[in-house]
Amino acid sequence: MADNRTPRRFYGRRHGRRLRVGRGRLLQELLPKLEIPPGDDLIDPSTLFAVAREYWLEIGFGGGEHMAAQAAENPDVGFIGCEPFINGIARLLTDVEGRGLQNIRLHADDARPLLDRVADASIARAFVLFPDPWPKNRHANRRFINPENLTTLARLLRDDGELRVASDEMGYIRWTLHHVRAHGDFEWSAVSARDWRERPSDWPSTRYEGKALAAGRQCVYLRFRRCKRL
Repeated sequence: MADNRTPRRFYGRRHGRRLRVGRGRLLQELLPKLEIPPGDDLIDPSTLFAVAREYWLEIGFGGGEHMAAQAAENPDVGFIGCEPFINGIARLLTDVEGRGLQNIRLHADDARPLLDRVADASIARAFVLFPDPWPKNRHANRRFINPENLTTLARLLRDDGELRVASDEMGYIRWTLHHVRAHGDFEWSAVSARDWRERPSDWPSTRYEGKALAAGRQCVYLRFRRCKRL
């Protein structure tokens, strides 16, 4: 799958504190077994997993708390996780090894090149949880939720698939609602305020959410349905 577009800049962190010895070992030994091979070829998620009833995608999984919990609760679902922050990847790998998770595959880099390769209508659920809010107006174009990325998500989500977005930054929530509702391929599924104020029971918490709540900030949980293709 050739891509002749101008390379897109990435603004997030890739490295943090020096890793513990055990986590460094996991990066060397376990990550290569779970990584999706690089390249330009089309990715059919069914080729990444031995058996799975459907495939879920998490973009920017941070420390992996949400994805590990979901993978443990849904062993018949194949999970694709994208995260460029190496310390977060190492943190997730401790859960993969410790809990014996067999249904996770990883892309240890900017998600966008991988998303360009994922087959149409192959993803049942996508998560963008507590992304970098880039709160300054001059940085708003760096936010992951934007028209280009929404078009990509609309392409790879199956009909009636779900996009979940969470944040404690109200500017990001307003931005997300504006752009997703304006896009045309998604429908906000909220019926009452409770639907976005309370985290659903099948939505495990994350470390970032815990920090926000401990600091007294309100978290918002948005769910959008991928409209049926005409």
